[in-house]
Amino acid sequence: MIKLSGVIITFNEERNIEKCLQSLVPVVDEIVVVDSFSTDNTKAICEKYKVNFIEQEFLGYIEQKNFAVNQAKYDFVVSLDGDEALSERLQQSIIKLKSNWKFDGYYANRFNNFCGQWIKYSDWYPNKKLRVFDRRKAQWKGNKVHETVQMNSPSASVGQLKGDILHYTYQSYSEFNLKTEHFSTLSAQAYFELGKKAPIWKIIFNPTWAFIKSYVLRLGFLDGLNGFIICVQTANITFLKYTKLRELQRKETLIQK
Repeated sequence: MIKLSGVIITFNEERNIEKCLQSLVPVVDEIVVVDSFSTDNTKAICEKYKVNFIEQEFLGYIEQKNFAVNQAKYDFVVSLDGDEALSERLQQSIIKLKSNWKFDGYYANRFNNFCGQWIKYSDWYPNKKLRVFDRRKAQWKGNKVHETVQMNSPSASVGQLKGDILHYTYQSYSEFNLKTEHFSTLSAQAYFELGKKAPIWKIIFNPTWAFIKSYVLRLGFLDGLNGFIICVQTANITFLKYTKLRELQRKETLIQK
């Protein structure tokens, strides 16, 4: 029988952290929370659940999550964000692993809640995430925006769990707008550092294709008004990313002159 560590990073997550902790308590043998000095009630809520609460200045998403994983007592971990929780079915799937761990890591589908609505289409479901893994075989990798758990070896084995990671994402349109602006800036910077370019055709074509793919091909229209809003913002973040990338390239050209 293996033992599991639940690992979470937080910053001002008082709205969601209790759901996250409550979903982990029946499943894991310890909970580690690495918090970036929250200014709300996150710490007080966590202390009710006797977690190992560690305060750490934010290192970047990838670095912070790897730091958190390394604080765990056990090698087998369930890694969540503070706005995520395990569905009952996923809880049962993970509990069964404790006596029958077969793979190096496990995927689960992530089910996103947007403004009170569970989004079933719009390119948001199934949103596969590898969040249950042997930390000796995997780690968080990626760029400033799209960090994921990746296995360290091509020969590593992965499985799929039944049940969902419940993601309580944006709860207002204003919040979604602010995050779109923020993440498009980070994406543009990441692309700039990778040497990617932003020709005019990408500024025009890529957002258009992003909308068509999510709204039509991935059936976003079936999610109603919120599906339409999500797909428009999917196009918008693509548009902003490339326009901001083009601006960074223009500034670099001016400096070189």
